[in-house]
Amino acid sequence: MFTGIVEGLGTVKSLTRAAGGMRMGIRADFPINQVKMGDSIAVSGTCLTIVDFQNNILGVDVAPETLSKTTLGRAKVGDRVNLEQALRFGDRLGGHLVSGHVDGVGVLKTKQPVANAILFTFGVPEALSHYIVKKGSIAVDGISLTVNACNNTSFEVSIIPHTAKITTMGFTEAGDPVNIETDMIGKYVESFTRPFSEIETRAKDTGSSIDEKLLSKTGFM
Repeated sequence: MFTGIVEGLGTVKSLTRAAGGMRMGIRADFPINQVKMGDSIAVSGTCLTIVDFQNNILGVDVAPETLSKTTLGRAKVGDRVNLEQALRFGDRLGGHLVSGHVDGVGVLKTKQPVANAILFTFGVPEALSHYIVKKGSIAVDGISLTVNACNNTSFEVSIIPHTAKITTMGFTEAGDPVNIETDMIGKYVESFTRPFSEIETRAKDTGSSIDEKLLSKTGFM
């Protein structure tokens, strides 16, 4: 589990592809402390497992599924990535709860200065926009951000200069892909309420209404 508060940047030093997967070597720009094999780390918002650690270079394995669903499938030696170590019990939750399980890839559409911030507009697949709400939380390349506005194909966020300086957002340009993780709370709420929505839909199709008899028959009472 992560918070979306990026600790610093890293540089991809090596990529070794085998059997459909990939081993990445990433040098962190900052000291990585108390690391042991098997620890989780978020690499541009993607939760990966540390399988090697020497001279501040992290070795992580990337599975075929992760390569196909995130920007890591496009990674090149020299790329810069956002890094965040896993949350520990007792740590401050400065951002929001981020699992590191990327929902899909978005694309930066526009980037423009507005007062003391930078306004970013990202395009997203419509299947993801369903979980994005105004003033809700979202993780972009592992960065916890607040949604200013959204519609079926895009959303806007404001990033302060400090965030741009210490993350990849500072040099992300229009057309660049980014990892998107929507707020997990919304996905759980949808999962819990879906049976009720299906009951209501069936009731409308049959011309009946939801009542105690129907709820009892379907196991909700």
